[in-house]
Amino acid sequence: MKSVGYFIVKPLNDSRYNNKIKVGDKELILNSDNYQNKFVNRHAKVLSIQRVGENKIKAGDEVIIHHNIFRRWKDIKGIEKNSKSYYKDNMYFVSSDQVFLYKNKDTWKANEEFCFLKPIKSNDKFNKHKQQQLLNIIKYTETYLIKAGEKISN
Repeated sequence: MKSVGYFIVKPLNDSRYNNKIKVGDKELILNSDNYQNKFVNRHAKVLSIQRVGENKIKAGDEVIIHHNIFRRWKDIKGIEKNSKSYYKDNMYFVSSDQVFLYKNKDTWKANEEFCFLKPIKSNDKFNKHKQQQLLNIIKYTETYLIKAGEKISN
């Protein structure tokens, strides 16, 4: 099973939402609606890679994807539906620009042109901000112009 231009993924832990926590021997549901993206699962496992185009992501890799891939929504009549990415049996089509990070051999890497920044803590105890303003360290990148660990200013 391979798609021409899309990855085929399934949610990690086989759940679309991360809205439950264990409290003692009970399970607590944190959110019961499907409108907040905060509780949508964004971790997925790649089942199949696309046939067309080159990429560094392989089948079996863990990926961080766009929050609308697994999300369910209600149409104008109030009927709950799957996202347009839904394929079948808890599998989804994902384009390469909807994959932000991928984990290959226990190392996270940014996909394509994405870059992720890590804030720098502020040492100024009189400043109300906990982080230095407009200054970050590059955490994950795939571009060759900048390297992980470099400081940049916004």
